[in-house]
Amino acid sequence: MKVLVVGGAGYIGSHMVKMLANSGHEVIVLDNLSTGFRDSVKYGKLVIGDLADIHLLENLFIEHQFDGVMHFAANSLVGESMTLPAKYYRNNVANTLNLLDVMVRHDVKHFIFSSTAATFGEPEYSPIDEKHPQNPINPYGSSKLMVERVLKDYADAYGLNSVCLRYFNACGADPEGEIGELHDPETHLIPLILQAASGRRKSITVFGRDYATEDGTCIRDYIHINDLCSAHALALDLILSGKQSGALAYNLGNGTGFSVQQVIDAVIKVVAEDGYSLKVEDGERRPGDPAVLVADATQAKAVLNWQPKFADLETIIRHAWSWEKKVFNRKT
Repeated sequence: MKVLVVGGAGYIGSHMVKMLANSGHEVIVLDNLSTGFRDSVKYGKLVIGDLADIHLLENLFIEHQFDGVMHFAANSLVGESMTLPAKYYRNNVANTLNLLDVMVRHDVKHFIFSSTAATFGEPEYSPIDEKHPQNPINPYGSSKLMVERVLKDYADAYGLNSVCLRYFNACGADPEGEIGELHDPETHLIPLILQAASGRRKSITVFGRDYATEDGTCIRDYIHINDLCSAHALALDLILSGKQSGALAYNLGNGTGFSVQQVIDAVIKVVAEDGYSLKVEDGERRPGDPAVLVADATQAKAVLNWQPKFADLETIIRHAWSWEKKVFNRKT
């Protein structure tokens, strides 16, 4: 297959590109490098450009006969979306419409969309399945939900087949250590803790220890980046096979939550083997942080025949720690 991966220089996209290439597919990466990194594109051809550039998109689809498109090029900082909503609706919604319209014009009808658990808003129950109401509480989640609804209409009107994959906390790194998580600024818990261990930051702060959980800290569902990518690959295979059509959506997670304290304890254990330690500080609760966010991925497992291979928290952290040491050594 020939696959266009939009946002393929980012964290999730770069791992997806590697997996597709190693499976024998030809990959074209489109990325404006606003948050992605040129060095993260180890496979395929990189085209530097933006989804706002319709002329570029048209030329790209004229030059290549794509079998499918994967879309990871979204702005994804919840806090920023609250202060800069126009940025999120413009890039995450309007620019996605540019891409979908070009796909329709060139008869490319297989689309995999990177969605998010933020479309659900405050959880009414846990674990969260696909029937859970979608009531996003920030522009980021709203922008992703808008695209999900657009895809349903495009399926009905234009025969565009799509799969939306909603995930909770992507984490870990390439087990081979070739690529990993790079964000600026970093907002994800595991790399933040590892940066405190490596010395790239002074400490890690626990925001609230009075939640209704066993140890008082928030519980989240952490899914290894390779498991996430394997679900995307299976989703593309599903709609390319013709066995499923229309606009589909599945939740992705391990179905097992780990508390902030459990993650910290696991990191302490792993980094101690290399003689490292970290400083932990306590802070106040952050507004809008639910006590528990865990995915019910039953449908993804049943329909996509997907099964996480790296569900163990310590394994996830070991892969991420190997990458952090590589990045830290490169910076020092």
